[in-house]
Amino acid sequence: MITSAQLRGARAMLGLTTETLAIESKLPVTTIEALETDVSSAEAKALVAVRSVLEARGISFMASGSDEAGGAGIRFKHWAEDGGIRPENLNATNDD
Repeated sequence: MITSAQLRGARAMLGLTTETLAIESKLPVTTIEALETDVSSAEAKALVAVRSVLEARGISFMASGSDEAGGAGIRFKHWAEDGGIRPENLNATNDD
């Protein structure tokens, strides 16, 4: 189960507005706002739609206790599959 905080954080990490996320998930803006306030009262279909959009854009959701220590979280998926350069490896010589 993902949390409202994870949804807000994922959207913020991607720099998406609620309007953009609503369009891409084919949901009303009010549904996005409701999910980001209280995910427990959401319809499963709405949560799946939003999660799918965020994951397709590169977000990985972590369950509580799934990574060493700490609670639920989010991070960018690994980019090694597409041969891209990880952000920490960018520098003036390889910044296109």
